[in-house]
Amino acid sequence: MPKILLIDDDHQLVESLTILLESEMFTVESVFNGADARDRLRHYDHDVIILDWSLPDSSGVEICKQFRATGKTTPVLMLTGRSEVEDKEIGLDAGADDYLTKPFSTRELLARVRALLRRYAMSSSNILELDNLALNPATREVSRNGRSIELLPREFAVLEFLMRHPNQVFTGQALLNHVWAAESDASVDAVRTCVMRLRKKLEQDDEAPLIHTVYGVGYKIQAPSARK
Repeated sequence: MPKILLIDDDHQLVESLTILLESEMFTVESVFNGADARDRLRHYDHDVIILDWSLPDSSGVEICKQFRATGKTTPVLMLTGRSEVEDKEIGLDAGADDYLTKPFSTRELLARVRALLRRYAMSSSNILELDNLALNPATREVSRNGRSIELLPREFAVLEFLMRHPNQVFTGQALLNHVWAAESDASVDAVRTCVMRLRKKLEQDDEAPLIHTVYGVGYKIQAPSARK
């Protein structure tokens, strides 16, 4: 379930886009000013950022520049009422991946978001592999020992995150921050339940455990061959 951060001070637009994106099975969180945007970008991960050029307290262009300066590569779709070629160049040079002029078609916005997700998934990694487990971000397919595994969107998101950070331990709160929307009512109990479901699906027919609990700390994914 891809997570989108929507940054725009137009509350009516944010509400309508949130309804649209959630109907397409995206997780959406939103902020309405630059200060909150910087805080959210600093502490949470997202799959796509939709960023308005003009915010009450800062420029979306500056926010994008600062975000890219941290080394993060999350796709950014910039929204603006400016239609001049020079403005588009400024936005793209700041680090935006795409540019959409207001007013726009919601179908076009959805198409551009999907394109950014596909492009990012392909550039990040075609297939993630750990021991005999394989995950394809582009096709959303997971298999182990050639056995296809059907995962719910949230399960897939947790597994993908762990596979991108093998052998690293994450607390339940850290996984909550990275995978769930910031506005979500979910707690670390939701993380615990999700990990439990994942283990059942990944570990069938006496297959060795891959997701491990570090008691008193959190969770990590590790190949059996890497365990001491």
